[in-house]
Amino acid sequence: MVVKTVLVVEDEHKIARMIQAYLARDGYRVEVAFDGVQGWDLFRRLEPDLVVLDLMLPQMSGLELAQKMRSASSVPIVMLTARAEEADRVAGLEMGADDYVTKPFSLRELSARVRAVLRRVDAEPVSEVVEIGPLAVDMAAREVRVDGRLIELTPTEFDLLAYLVQHPGRALSRRELMEAIQERSYASLTRTIDSHMKNLRYKIEADPKEPQYILTVHGVGYKFRREG
Repeated sequence: MVVKTVLVVEDEHKIARMIQAYLARDGYRVEVAFDGVQGWDLFRRLEPDLVVLDLMLPQMSGLELAQKMRSASSVPIVMLTARAEEADRVAGLEMGADDYVTKPFSLRELSARVRAVLRRVDAEPVSEVVEIGPLAVDMAAREVRVDGRLIELTPTEFDLLAYLVQHPGRALSRRELMEAIQERSYASLTRTIDSHMKNLRYKIEADPKEPQYILTVHGVGYKFRREG
C-alpha cells in the first residue's frame, strides 16, 4: 500500500503538531511548514498528495501560496481558516481549493475531509471518454482537453464536471452537486458551488460569460448541454 504524503502549512505550532500527529495516526506521512515561504519550499520538494493550508500565514499568505500551488499542480487543497467572512472562503475556493474547514474544528472532522478528498481522487475510474465538440473528458485518466490542449482541473473541479457530463440535460441543484462530490452539505451552498462553476467555465468555455456547456438553471442550479 502506497503511503500518502500530506503537507500541513499552519503557523500555530500547537495546532500544526496536533494535526500532524492525528493524520499520522491515520497512516499518512505528514510534513509541517509554519509559514508560506517554508510551505512553498516543502511543496516543491515533497510533491505531496494533499495540502492542508491555513489562510492566515506569515511571510506569504495562504491565498498567495494556494495560487502558486495551483500554477504548478492540481494537488488537492483543504483550507483552514479562522475567518468568519464568507468572502474569504470563496476566495480560497476560487483559487482552486477543494474543501475548507473553519476554526475551531475537530481533528476527526479534518481527517474525514482529507480522507474524502483523497478517496475521490483515487476512486475506481469509469472507462469512458466523453467528447462534446472540442471538449473531451477522459473519466479513467481524469483528464480534460479542449481542442486537444490539456486543461488543469482540481480534483473537485474534475468531479463536478464529470458529474455534470454524466447527467446531460438534467437540472442539478447546488445541494445535489455538492453532496455528489463531497458527501456532505455546505453551510453556504450557493457561493461555494458558484465559485467552482466560475472556475470551470473559465477553464473550458470559449467565452465564460456566454457558456456553451455549463448552463445556469435559475432558481435551481446548473445543467450540462451535451450538443456542444
